[in-house]
Amino acid sequence: MMDMLMEQATTVRKEWSAVCDSVIHEKPKFIKRTRDKMWFSNLETMMEILSAYKFTADKYMEDDGSVTLSLNEIDLVENGESEQAVRTALGNAILEYSVDYYNDYELYSRSPNRRGHIPYIFKALIMDSPESIGESIQCRDGKS
Repeated sequence: MMDMLMEQATTVRKEWSAVCDSVIHEKPKFIKRTRDKMWFSNLETMMEILSAYKFTADKYMEDDGSVTLSLNEIDLVENGESEQAVRTALGNAILEYSVDYYNDYELYSRSPNRRGHIPYIFKALIMDSPESIGESIQCRDGKS
């Protein structure tokens, strides 16, 4: 069934502009090049797919009055004077890690302990804002 939906890479290459317009305004495309199979979509569609993936963190109130957030999906921890400040700091850490991951994708995506980060990496890269990422983090009280 999937093969019936595939467009050949040679056709896509010849009709590149029309294919891009179709992907942006109509629907994603499945593309086949010999044995390689790909998916081509716009970022809005990708963000909709990734909407099921949520950043969640455990929140700890420290003795000095600061707030610590420990991200559950990726091993990142940040501390700040307020929850808003630490959310932005954690959003920045997520985005920086995502850029590093993407730049060295071949290594990171093949590491068993990091493979599961892929949807979160792309979500953060598409969001492209530490503030937006930080605001999206769902926090729950951590247990000491």
